[in-house]
Amino acid sequence: MSVKRNLLEVKNVTKKFGSLIAVNNASLHISENEILGLLGPNGSGKSTMLHAICGRNLPTSGEITLFDQEITMKNPTARAAAGMAIKFQLARIYLDKTVRENILISLQAKESFFKQIRSATLKKHEEKIRELATEFQLIDYLHLPAKQLSHGQQQWLEISMAVAVNPVLLLLDEPTAGMSPAERKETAVLIKKASQHAGILIVEHDLDFIKELCDRISVMHYGEIVASGTPQEIESNPKVREVYLTRV
Repeated sequence: MSVKRNLLEVKNVTKKFGSLIAVNNASLHISENEILGLLGPNGSGKSTMLHAICGRNLPTSGEITLFDQEITMKNPTARAAAGMAIKFQLARIYLDKTVRENILISLQAKESFFKQIRSATLKKHEEKIRELATEFQLIDYLHLPAKQLSHGQQQWLEISMAVAVNPVLLLLDEPTAGMSPAERKETAVLIKKASQHAGILIVEHDLDFIKELCDRISVMHYGEIVASGTPQEIESNPKVREVYLTRV
């Protein structure tokens, strides 16, 4: 059995905003095809940690590596080129374009301008478009403008677009926000499928959602990671129970 190596390593990251320490000496790691949940209530620092990882806010100190390539001070474009993709809480899709066109845009992202304007581009990508649309339950909606999709389906479309660029690491920021219970359940299934393509970091405040989905969970409190372990270990951790489970 092959041993999976660490895909992402965050070592002793601190992020300060003036005198405010939003993230304090925090460390975590994700192995290949692993799903890690980053749990914490509002104000715990989990969103700041996510932004430090994706490059929206560079850390004050510490080190971040992706497949042994240091990306600590790299901008988001460089991190994307290294294999990182992110889906924020609010879907960032092209509402007036069809589902097919949205996925195509992602598939074309790494192509040159001259390849993109060739009429054969759509035909070339059609098989992959249909494969992704099937995987993310959008195959019957390829012809529809994205604005006609339900809220949950728009989230699935953005996840499919993130997977389309073949990332090694996928970051998901509260991917089920605003969803119905049925959509949340389906989203968990789709995220599991996505983990076949990439390691996944899910930032959440809802333990009930991620405990059935994640391989491991790290818990943040006032900018520090106070516990890491399997979902069962996190649920039974006295400090986590005391500090979080009555608040998340």
